[in-house]
Amino acid sequence: MVRMNMNRILPLLLLLVLFASCSRKYKVEGVSSVTSLDGKMLYLKTLRDGQWVTIDSTEVVHGLFTASGPSDSVVMVTLYMNDEAIMPLVLESGKIEVSISNSQLTAKGTPLNNALYEFIDKRNTLELKIEELERKEARMVLDGIALEDVREQLAQEGEALVNEMNSYIKEFISANYENVLGPNVFLMMCSTLPYPVMTPQVEDILNTAPQSFKSNPSVREFIDKAKENMKLLEEHRRLEESNAGKK
Repeated sequence: MVRMNMNRILPLLLLLVLFASCSRKYKVEGVSSVTSLDGKMLYLKTLRDGQWVTIDSTEVVHGLFTASGPSDSVVMVTLYMNDEAIMPLVLESGKIEVSISNSQLTAKGTPLNNALYEFIDKRNTLELKIEELERKEARMVLDGIALEDVREQLAQEGEALVNEMNSYIKEFISANYENVLGPNVFLMMCSTLPYPVMTPQVEDILNTAPQSFKSNPSVREFIDKAKENMKLLEEHRRLEESNAGKK
């Protein structure tokens, strides 16, 4: 009796597994108000072993484009037109709504894309506030405030904004250590550096990161290059000090 029940249950379980795997699909539904994109091919590319590999492609027709496929795993990709990177996306199960305009790029509809673009929006807002300080200085001077007082006040405001930015970036990366957002946002942050180097912000993030994060191939590559560069910088500093001591 047990064997007969199992014979009936196993095919049902296999069907359920097959149905679940088939239902895990991503679907990108995009709209663009940028007329130069009309009729162009867009490509979803991911970085593998240092090479950009195309996962999917789609044509923009009358400002609309779609792409879909199986979502067996969550993958960080970049939307490209030819060799020009447009925006990052997370390919995960569900409908991803993409909007492209001359002033804004957004992706929403799935958990990780929602989180990514919420992060990008807040980071952009903080960057605008930092840039606004230069214009604020000119206005305050025109209002008759002493230049020394203006610069002291704006230096404090600038430091507070930079600290807020750094704290927010670390908080976001830390909350996403174990998914694709953590490593990729970390690498986006590091890409603003002139070359790989262990800044206090980078070290702060890595000090609390789990081994799974630091073992990510791209993160590992950055860490190795940054450590090499730190050694070269230290050797250069010692050489300069040695030469200065001989004079």
